[in-house]
Amino acid sequence: MIAIHHRPGNFSERWITYCNKKGIPYKLVNCYDSDIIKQLENCDALMWHHSHIYYKDVLFAKQLLYSLKQAGIKVFPNFNTNWHFDDKIGQKYLLEAIDAPLVPSYVFYDKKTAIEWAFNTTYPKVFKLRGGAGSQNVSLIKNKKEALRIINCAFGKGFSQYNRLENFKEKYRRYRIGKETLWGVMKGIARLFIATEFAKMNNRDKGYVYFQEFIPENNYDTRIIIVGDKAFGITRGVRENDFRASGSGNITYDKEKINIEMVKIAFDVNRKINSQSIAYDFILDGDKPLIVEISYGYAIEAYDPCPGYWDTSLSWHEGQFNPQEWMIENLINELKINV
Repeated sequence: MIAIHHRPGNFSERWITYCNKKGIPYKLVNCYDSDIIKQLENCDALMWHHSHIYYKDVLFAKQLLYSLKQAGIKVFPNFNTNWHFDDKIGQKYLLEAIDAPLVPSYVFYDKKTAIEWAFNTTYPKVFKLRGGAGSQNVSLIKNKKEALRIINCAFGKGFSQYNRLENFKEKYRRYRIGKETLWGVMKGIARLFIATEFAKMNNRDKGYVYFQEFIPENNYDTRIIIVGDKAFGITRGVRENDFRASGSGNITYDKEKINIEMVKIAFDVNRKINSQSIAYDFILDGDKPLIVEISYGYAIEAYDPCPGYWDTSLSWHEGQFNPQEWMIENLINELKINV
């Protein structure tokens, strides 16, 4: 039996639909309950689409999933898929260790070393907190003065993981292009004064500073998502007068616009990582594809218009598909192998 932690609007909705359609035995559980281990008695697997935006998930989701894995229960996402989720520093070490084509990245854990680097490097650079998605907590550092300000803050009061002003600006930007409601903008205004539950419960980021090289002349990025032995992708245009593409909403589903070398690299890297499902975000340095970051979690409906997918031989398969169904099918296959 498969246990599913359900939250409206995430992968679990499609997992449940698929189980009902195929007659697959499943059980709804609540991973937040203290007796979750008892709830999982007689279950062979747990599927939980945990998220970086819920402070409770950040507190214990990975620890619970890893513990279940030690007990012989199959999980989604598993360790290889999950440990580096919403952790750009972890991703840096992982991708460098397997010699993946990562955008050159730098992390410092003491102020003196960071300042020395800031005086000797070139600009611009991209500053990021280790967590955050949709271009949250990402900014362009244009010169040494700005870098020193960031470094002083990183080793001083630190950074809130929730940027109220940036959140409002993003809501207003999306409202202007028809992707946000007026009510959403009003909530953005309210958030200028009232912190989110996540912001209240999480500590400020401090004690490290992380930068990446700024790679110019990228008007869009490319996201390639691997689920098992299948890959699909989109391109995302950057925001107006900005360099960030993630979360922009400017999505293109044109297969011909996707660099097939990125698909090949994503498959190659994923074979080394051995993940169940990961999204790889790419940009180009001239003609060379570089990975910006990776994430097992992503929006659902945004990928429904994709016209098809590639297999590991890079053959194209035209037609609609449901990647959440692939996830549960692959997990079931894992269970059969271990019977």
